[in-house]
Amino acid sequence: MTFDRRKFLKYSACASASVLVLSKLDVMAKANMKNIGLQLYSLREEFPKLGVEEIISRVAKAGYKFVEPYGYSKKDGFWGKSPKEFKALLNKYKLSTYSGHYDFNFLATTIKHDVLEDYISVAKTLGQKYLVVPHIDHKVFASEKNVKDFAEKLKVVSEIFGKAGIKLVYHNHDFEFKDLGGKTGYDILLKELKPSEMDFEIDLYWAVRAKQDVLKMFKDHPGRFTFWHIKDIRKSDKTKNTEIGNGTIDFGVFLQHAKQAGLKYPIVEQENFEIDPFESITRSVKYLEKI
Repeated sequence: MTFDRRKFLKYSACASASVLVLSKLDVMAKANMKNIGLQLYSLREEFPKLGVEEIISRVAKAGYKFVEPYGYSKKDGFWGKSPKEFKALLNKYKLSTYSGHYDFNFLATTIKHDVLEDYISVAKTLGQKYLVVPHIDHKVFASEKNVKDFAEKLKVVSEIFGKAGIKLVYHNHDFEFKDLGGKTGYDILLKELKPSEMDFEIDLYWAVRAKQDVLKMFKDHPGRFTFWHIKDIRKSDKTKNTEIGNGTIDFGVFLQHAKQAGLKYPIVEQENFEIDPFESITRSVKYLEKI
């Protein structure tokens, strides 16, 4: 996502700064929220019922422009389709994929170079420029030493990916924000890995639920948060999700700081539903297009 800074300065200089700055930010957010993706994990329970092609066709029909797949295995590919077949399916429904969630749990103990090379091959087939660490064993974030050891492994992976033209990305839950003597594991990763080595996919639901000051993170680490996972907190139960705009998170506030954060790829994700999943993801994308 990019903001037109020259126009911003021109408008803000023309009249009352407080009114026009907010107005302009709102316009810019709208202009940049046209390329919205869906994390396919949202529909994990639908794949066995409907099959991968029906899922992809409905995602495209809902208004999404790209998807973030998950669950790849060398044996089964993506829901029984090889990377080449999956790419052809995305092309058929005019969907792109810029990133994917891959299993990096082995990094809790070691580095598997053969697995990394396989992931690179898959990413190149799909046209993905980013590979995301979606989850890691909680014990990695149990102490500062553990996190720093993990960071060293991430640096090795980053170097391998970088030579292939791929960027490493880290996705959070809430356990990364456990206090480790005045700092969190997430703080340590942001410090230990340079912007050239790793980007971050901030899951706003988990960050807010962990009571983090997200705007301060954007200010302290500008440009690091290339990807956002956008999902809302259900009003009746903070452990559950709801459609974006139907919960307790004011995403408009975050979007005013999208440029500072470095946002390029906004991604809807929802882990549980109160209504039909396809109606739900449709409401979420439409809401984001409007706010």
